Amino acid sequence: MRYEKIDSQLFISNRQRLKDLLKPNSMVILQSNDVLPTNADGTFGFRQNNDIFYLTGIDQEETLLILFPDFPDEKFREVLLIRETSEYLKIWEGEKLSKRQANEVSGIEKVLWTSNFETLLRKLIFLAEHVYLNLNEHDGGNWEFETRERRFIKEFKEKFPLHRIERFAPLMHQLRVIKQPIEIELIKKAIQITHKGFVRMAKYLKPKIAEFELEAELTHEFLMNRSRGHAFQPIIASGENACVLHYVSNNQICEDNELVLMDFGAEYANYNADITRCLPVNGKFTSRQKEVYQAVLNVMKAAKSMIIAGNTMENLRNKVAKVMERELIGLGLLTENEVANQYEDAPLYKKYFPHGISHHLGLDVHDVGNRYEPFKVGMIFTCEPGIYIPEEKIGIRLENDILITENGNIDLMEGIPLEIDEIEALMSN
Repeated sequence: MRYEKIDSQLFISNRQRLKDLLKPNSMVILQSNDVLPTNADGTFGFRQNNDIFYLTGIDQEETLLILFPDFPDEKFREVLLIRETSEYLKIWEGEKLSKRQANEVSGIEKVLWTSNFETLLRKLIFLAEHVYLNLNEHDGGNWEFETRERRFIKEFKEKFPLHRIERFAPLMHQLRVIKQPIEIELIKKAIQITHKGFVRMAKYLKPKIAEFELEAELTHEFLMNRSRGHAFQPIIASGENACVLHYVSNNQICEDNELVLMDFGAEYANYNADITRCLPVNGKFTSRQKEVYQAVLNVMKAAKSMIIAGNTMENLRNKVAKVMERELIGLGLLTENEVANQYEDAPLYKKYFPHGISHHLGLDVHDVGNRYEPFKVGMIFTCEPGIYIPEEKIGIRLENDILITENGNIDLMEGIPLEIDEIEALMSN
């Protein structure tokens, strides 16, 4: 892997905390992600199943994890199965993990080849009362695609119809939403790389440069700093493109007097950063651009102060809505009378701020977590207000990543230029 070795204690600790949540006499079976095909004999790059990575640190295809804490023979209470290496694979794909290397990464003593799975399953399964199987239960997930997990669930039900299957995802959501100290450091590393990419991109920005050229500068800086690349498909949106929330074409020319909205982040060791900044193409904001930018910044500061333990996403959204209404009135986009007489179920601010204010961040950019659960210490959220005015070709969104602590919160992106004068100073250099 490109990233530096992670202390195996993280994965050992994660497994122990999971075991504390399992029902008695339970077995967990986890599958890695598929290697997905493109066309002909091509494939997309492999991305490990986040739950397997969280519990093992193994970043390799065809990996399986079996946990059975109450199994009589201690040797089989934790079993990691990995793809067997061979001389053929060494020639065509390079070295795969040896059993010893897999043990060092994961802290799991019993490591077998994936080809041993069927034999091992029959050895263990009939002593298990509950079997936990995994599925993507994120409410924004793509449920039409048949993953390796879905195929295995079908197969398991056919072979072992009398076993009680338990949902594994809720347990992982409960664990992963609270970041461990090592995880926080990995996210900080992703943010540091993201910061470097932003500064590099800002130096290259000028009139007539293409959006994709800015994306290329980001990619260069990420790869030079041990990142696998982008945490998600970056948005580099100039002019009115910034009013398209998920604009990813990145194929237009940045014109003088326009703004460029940049929503991006580096991935490091499977953990992600997520930032949004807006830069003036010629290095100076117009007076109107400053007004809108400052309004978004005011909302951001208000929202950030509310991302603390005990608050809820619903309360955050409701409070932010009131702040946003005041700013939109100040910008002349709404009137006090319109706001006073609006329909409660169709608030007018959504015309200019149609998306949410925050989401969990971690191994997934939109990380797992119960959106109705009160905020807790150790959670990391984005804070990302925006104002979009297509008729003025102005779209501004600002986004930082916020860690909740016992003493309030920490802006993990503190130091990355954000204020108007900081942005203009960065551009002038």
